[in-house]
Amino acid sequence: MRFADRRAAGRELAARLVEKHRGGQLPDPFVLALPRGGVPVGDEVAKALGAPLDVLVVRMIGAPFNPELGIGALVDDDPPLYDEQALAMLDLTPDRLGAQVARERVELNRREDLYRGRRPAPDLRGRTVIVVDEGLATGVSVRAALTAVRADEPGRVVVAVPVCSTEAYLAISTDIDELVHLHRPLAFRSVGEWYDDFGQVGDDEVVRILRAAFATHRHAVSGPAPRAVR
Repeated sequence: MRFADRRAAGRELAARLVEKHRGGQLPDPFVLALPRGGVPVGDEVAKALGAPLDVLVVRMIGAPFNPELGIGALVDDDPPLYDEQALAMLDLTPDRLGAQVARERVELNRREDLYRGRRPAPDLRGRTVIVVDEGLATGVSVRAALTAVRADEPGRVVVAVPVCSTEAYLAISTDIDELVHLHRPLAFRSVGEWYDDFGQVGDDEVVRILRAAFATHRHAVSGPAPRAVR
């Protein structure tokens, strides 16, 4: 039931996607992975589909007392997207999170600059966009990502994850064309419990994966490869 690591999870997820869509329901696919943990998973999916790979940088806003508890997320220069129910339960307001949001936006901009450099964002118009992450707990990060993706007018939006909670499933299922997952346990505690190896993915690994992906699909992804980590 558990995955050895993110690569193994990505291969299983890719096999499920290929099996479900042998009839060609994923025309002109483009894989967008959420860094950092979603990138190795997305790399395996992109390779199996013969699709280009890029990243959509999203920063989770964690609860002040527990940074791992996602109560909101940032993407691009958009305003924060909050889980309103979580804010109410924790007696929090956006005003009280202003300093934390500012810190997360600095980190978001740093990663965006490092991973993308001068390369423009991909043109997703009319394409089948497959948003991949290592797993979904609350779903707030992928909801923010979907807002940005939808603005580019893709033809079809698919979210593919190895594991997701029922909460996340219900939160995003009406906003996408399809959700593909391998496990949706009734008792969900964390994404990490589904991996034997859930070590942190570093910036250098993300950059290496993207450089290799861009070299393979230069016809589909314009601009220079991301800068190497120094």
